Amino acid sequence: MIFSFYANKINAIIFFIIIFYSSLILSEIHIRINQVGYLPGDVKTGIILSDEDLFKDDFTILNTQNNKTVYKGKIFNSLSKFGNFKYTYRFQFTGLRENGTYVFEINKQKSYPFKIGYDIYDGIADSLLKFLTLQRCGYTEPHMHGICHRADATSLNGKEIGNKLDVTGGWHDAGDYVKFLNTTAYTTYTLLLAYDFAPEKFNFDNNKNNVPDILEEAKVGLDWLLRANYRNNKLITQVQTLRDHEVGWRLPENDPLQFERPAYIGVGKNLIGIYVAALSLGARIWDKKFDYKEYSDKCLTAAENLFSIHKSVPDVDANGSGMYFDKKFYGKLALGAVELYKTTKRNELLKLAKEYGDSAKSDYWWSWGDINSYAHFRLAEFDKKYIEYIKNNLTHFNDTKKKNLFGQGAEYSWGTNNTLMGISLQNILYKSLTKDKSFDTLDVFQRDFIFGKNQWGVSFVYNVGSNFTKNFHHQISHLNNGYLPGGFAAGPVTKEFLDSYNIQFEKSDKYSKFQTDFSYYRDDRQDYISNEPTITANATAIFVMGYYSN
Repeated sequence: MIFSFYANKINAIIFFIIIFYSSLILSEIHIRINQVGYLPGDVKTGIILSDEDLFKDDFTILNTQNNKTVYKGKIFNSLSKFGNFKYTYRFQFTGLRENGTYVFEINKQKSYPFKIGYDIYDGIADSLLKFLTLQRCGYTEPHMHGICHRADATSLNGKEIGNKLDVTGGWHDAGDYVKFLNTTAYTTYTLLLAYDFAPEKFNFDNNKNNVPDILEEAKVGLDWLLRANYRNNKLITQVQTLRDHEVGWRLPENDPLQFERPAYIGVGKNLIGIYVAALSLGARIWDKKFDYKEYSDKCLTAAENLFSIHKSVPDVDANGSGMYFDKKFYGKLALGAVELYKTTKRNELLKLAKEYGDSAKSDYWWSWGDINSYAHFRLAEFDKKYIEYIKNNLTHFNDTKKKNLFGQGAEYSWGTNNTLMGISLQNILYKSLTKDKSFDTLDVFQRDFIFGKNQWGVSFVYNVGSNFTKNFHHQISHLNNGYLPGGFAAGPVTKEFLDSYNIQFEKSDKYSKFQTDFSYYRDDRQDYISNEPTITANATAIFVMGYYSN
């Protein structure tokens, strides 16, 4: 009986010990902050995902240099349940403005380190720009791979043409080796506008050749756009088909389809708009900055010739393999008309630009195809009423921000991160016109999300932050042990959308506990939906990160 009594007592103690330590193991606190950091004047917030109730618990922020507490606060009511986590909390430390490196701590759990300072974004635009040098095609001095695709293109709309058509050069669009006029023109224009908007931010010349790196890269795009000007009334809209995806992972110089690279021709008001915008702005910059009139005139002539036929072509081009098709044209055509006006000062162009800009209205989005705010920004130089269209967009994004835990301003879709960076970009344009800082918190939240204040706690830019995307859907990266300077993941989508593509993932999902039906992201090289970098997203991010650099 005595033995039985002590045995039962020991078993009870063991049981309670197991329960106690199991509760410790199962209890999780995950701290999500911007792993790059915060500008001194930013609204500074983070998110906690937790299995335990933290109501009224204290938190501290420590300076990593001396481990001293510099800020204290208290956690308040849980905001909501999120996915697998019962409790979620938003904490704020906006009052901390002193330069330094810090960690957030609660219940002995620490965040990744983050900085506060005016220089936190320095170098990120340079890195993002480096990505475009990896995307270079043809004889353009590409980085991390050899000269490739020397015979672009080998056929035109299905007909053999020999070597009569030269559309070598430009950039591969993403992790594959296809080239598109629509995304090339967007990327080129965005690089040029970034420099034109804030030359003091984008004058860096890392290769010491007396040309700002951003303009050197933009010329890769301009040169290819000039080659794509087929007989002054048609454009090369695409080089290579989705067959590119069927021949395995390889470096571009080892492409078995080197001499099977079809091109497509087409034209539409949408393509004329973005094409003319890029060439017109390029003409101004090469004339004023470089006094290179021959090249400037070449760009301007191509722009004027193509714009002259815009009324006689289809509204939207539908040639090629079905990728990057616009649904509308007014915004891009307005942009082309106003940029051509700024270059030529022909009054009829400004009249047309206003007409198309009014028809474009607010598009409540941002992507390679939804860039009405570019046109409205330029038109606002001549009529302040166009500012309202940009404000409408920002108001819409701000309303969306208020409805979700992490404060992103748009619903998830293919290219989410480009859209979030586009929200920041639109705020930059809006503030330059109005000096109104009403949407600064919206802007900050988008940057925070990109750099780690998201459910997965991942920075979507390679080698930026403590925990960043490492397994991009990108062939050159994969064949270089994952190295991808400036790689910028496309970003989360809904689970239903990702599942519809039946991707065979390479690895188990290390972020499985953080996934939800409405927000899904895989750091897997096979994931070409949420984890592929693109030239367009990089261009948008270059503008934003360069602007916020010191």
